[in-house]
Amino acid sequence: MATKKITKMTVKSFINKNRKDLYINTKSRFDGMTDGIESLNGGMAKAKETQDHLEHTMGIEGAWFTTSSKNYVYEYESPIMVGYEVSNCCGRFVVAISKFKKA
Repeated sequence: MATKKITKMTVKSFINKNRKDLYINTKSRFDGMTDGIESLNGGMAKAKETQDHLEHTMGIEGAWFTTSSKNYVYEYESPIMVGYEVSNCCGRFVVAISKFKKA
């Protein structure tokens, strides 16, 4: 059985479908002061919307998708969250939702 390829558009659809319930963990990001990728340790937090750089952020603060280089996208699952992890030349982040929806 062939598995469906996970792409940037898969994550975009996930973000749009779950925007109100979305969490993000920005694990690393590009830092112009050091001219490189810096690790972060903020953990999962409720995603905040942004209007900045919509082509790259898809409206989520802490997310950054590249347009001219590869975005590596993987399924993400923890005991309490499910979503996607994205890694590229600008950093790495996870967007996810809770496995346990509140009634």
